Amino acid sequence: MDNTAFFIYAFSSLFAIVSPVGGVVTFVSLTSDMTQDEKNSLATKSVFLACIMALFFAISGKMILEFFGVDIDSLRVAGGMLLLTVAFDMMHAKVSRESITEVEINKSMERSDIWIFPIALPLLTGPGAITTVIVLMGTASSVLQSTSVLIAITITFAITYILFHFSRRIYKFLGHTGMLVFTRLMGLLLAAMAVNFIATGLWNIYISFQ
Repeated sequence: MDNTAFFIYAFSSLFAIVSPVGGVVTFVSLTSDMTQDEKNSLATKSVFLACIMALFFAISGKMILEFFGVDIDSLRVAGGMLLLTVAFDMMHAKVSRESITEVEINKSMERSDIWIFPIALPLLTGPGAITTVIVLMGTASSVLQSTSVLIAITITFAITYILFHFSRRIYKFLGHTGMLVFTRLMGLLLAAMAVNFIATGLWNIYISFQ
């Protein structure tokens, strides 16, 4: 895979799993009682923290896997199965149980630090997103491709910040139905990527035993 194709693959994978458009629905509901300035401040803090966490796991993921004695292909298979569950939830227009449950969302309404939990972690950077960035870094075959993963992460969360910053206008423009349609489309894309993760991981594991 050439560098341009790899960057497009990395960005589309990250955008699908972070699903900032789908996240707008939850973000709007959690910040409905806030002023515009409070909402924007919360968006800035939550997206920044989520981006830092994604970059941290992208850079340190290989060392973490080595520490626990896990190879990248095993993570591909396990991560692919996890992403499939996320994709199925998205295709049914539900908040993924991999990230957060409806009960947790309702309880978080009473918290003052919702920018940390549940927005930054795990809504934006949950287990699925962490798995994806580690697998992408493990897939990169050069320093340039590794750098492109970091750039893809940064761009994804930059877009997320813009969408959260204008979340109320976007929600009003697209409507609840429009947001759910987009979420379903992202779920379909994510399901295809999950299958690719699983197939590649299983094939590489099979080859290693030959």
